[in-house]
Formats: sequence, structure tokens, C-alpha cells
Amino acid sequence: MIYGYARVSSLDQNEERQIIALTAQGVERNAIYVDKKSGATFERPQYRRLMRRLREGDVIYVLSIDRLGRNYEEIQEQWRYITKQKKADIVVIDMPLLDTRKGKDLIGTFLSDVVLQLLSFVAETERNNIRERQAEGIAAAKARGVKFGRPSRALPPEFEDYAGRVIRKEMSLRSAARACGMAPSSFSSHLNKKLSDCSESVLI
Repeated sequence: MIYGYARVSSLDQNEERQIIALTAQGVERNAIYVDKKSGATFERPQYRRLMRRLREGDVIYVLSIDRLGRNYEEIQEQWRYITKQKKADIVVIDMPLLDTRKGKDLIGTFLSDVVLQLLSFVAETERNNIRERQAEGIAAAKARGVKFGRPSRALPPEFEDYAGRVIRKEMSLRSAARACGMAPSSFSSHLNKKLSDCSESVLI
């Protein structure tokens, strides 16, 4: 059997370019497995499904080594698992040297191993660079005052009244939170902010 594997990092990314490249190699569209997950690990549902289906003599096509994964050690491990344990072949479309159907002699295997190690190292380095750029971008955005996460909900108008009752120990925090339509943890958090200038702290 001939299979294809495609991967994008998130749900909003499009895998169509990879699918076009795979079908151009003769892979049937219904034999292409697609994951929309990070390449940091191989714990991906469609990849695992493909591994369960893979048999000796089968061939897997991927467009590039970073579509297989971006973790140096795990790429090496999965490559060995597919070629040695499953006894299947891998073809990396954009790197002809990474075609395990060819060059099965000592020199061919050596060249393939060297190229694989280099490309998988580059894939992991790029993953680390992406994470650094994301962290730098987030830090720069925060410095500009950009807020991340959900916008905070406005406190109900009766919060101050019930907060005062809790502080005066006229009612329990849970009862006050329920009366305000708030989760006890949220009520407690806002109450502790209110008391932040004092030494007193109210906990659930």
C-alpha cells in the first residue's frame, strides 16, 4: 500500500498544498492521513492510526521532514521504527536522498542517515526558533499594552454590598458568591484584591 502523511500545526492552517504534492506522487486521497497538531511529539491521532495500518513493504510519502515532526530524537526514533520494525519505506518528496526504497547498500544507507540527522536537527532548531519568536512577540505586545486571554467580566453591582457582609462576617463567602451569581473562587479572588492593601486575606 502507498500512504501519504500531512501535518499542519493548528486548525486554521491549510494542508492542501501537502495533499496536492502527495497525490502528484500517486497517493490516493483516501490513503492520506492528516493531523492538525504540533510536530513536537508523535502523539497524534492520524499518525498513530497510520502506524497501526502500516505493513511490511508499504510506502509512506511526506512532503518534507518537518511535516513528519520537529523533535530531533523522535524523528530518528520513528524513522527507525518505520524502516526497521515495520519494514516499510519512507519517501521525503522535497529531499530525494531521503527515499529508503533506493540506495539500500552501505553507502546509500550512510548518506540517508547523514541527511536525515541534518534535516531533523534543522527541523527541531526551527521549532525552537518559532517558540522564541512567539515569546518575543507576546512580550513585545504586552509591553505595548495588548491584553491576552478573555476580557475580565464586570463585577455585579451588588458585589460591594456582599463583599462587605463577608468582611464583617455577616455571611459566608459561598453564600455571598451565590447571591452575586459568581463562582466562589472568582468572588474570593476579587475580594482579596479589594483587601490587598490590608494584611487580611479571605480564602474559600
